[in-house]
Amino acid sequence: MDDARRLFGLKAIVTGAANGIGEAVARTFVKHGARVLSVDAPDTGIETKFSSVHGISGFAAELLSLESAGQIMEAAASELGGLDIVVNNYVIQSDTPISDNDASTLRSLLDRKMTVMSAICDAALPLLKKSPAGRVINIGFVRSSFTRNGEGAFASSQKALAEFTGFLAATCGEFGITANYIQPGAIMTPDSRDVFNENTALRDYCINRSAAKRLGEPIDIAKAALFLATDDSVFVSGTGIVVDGGEANASGT
Repeated sequence: MDDARRLFGLKAIVTGAANGIGEAVARTFVKHGARVLSVDAPDTGIETKFSSVHGISGFAAELLSLESAGQIMEAAASELGGLDIVVNNYVIQSDTPISDNDASTLRSLLDRKMTVMSAICDAALPLLKKSPAGRVINIGFVRSSFTRNGEGAFASSQKALAEFTGFLAATCGEFGITANYIQPGAIMTPDSRDVFNENTALRDYCINRSAAKRLGEPIDIAKAALFLATDDSVFVSGTGIVVDGGEANASGT
């Protein structure tokens, strides 16, 4: 099959798809032959966001409401006729970036993120069991959600994501479903842009920490998601891909 059609015939849900990482994933998937249900909050304009893009349907839902998981699956069954891939991209942030001293704030955000991801995975399981290529891809917090002094908190968030994804992989493996995660570094999403414009020291710190010496773009995450969604990753499960440009030896930055 043409490499440009690596997801031909597959059906995917992408949450948080109105902009940033979610939008890049949705557009990348449909470019490679998938049909995509793009999901985001009612005030994002998601229902018309992709009206000119063949293969992407928009669906509005309150993403942090547990009841929305069932509604999203009903929409997937109606719009797509089934489901092969779930991309959990829940953009949950505090009002200000989190430092290592903000343990309670981080715990609250993690609890909310893991709860809604668990709900949508539970709701998607009956559909994914029918797929010959079931995939769950969880997206972590971007680095701009944390202060320069938030490396410990950032590492804790990745650990929680890894544990959650590992549990999914262990419980879903018997059905031929893989579960993996992507840990973004400093990615220039619309929310990150606001943070970096206000805090240029954090922006420069993130650039210097990267061996690539640049901020990432949503497409960098989308390309990793594409790999995890294809047959190329059929024997990859319960693990993660860190997409941060490589961490430089930046002890002096």
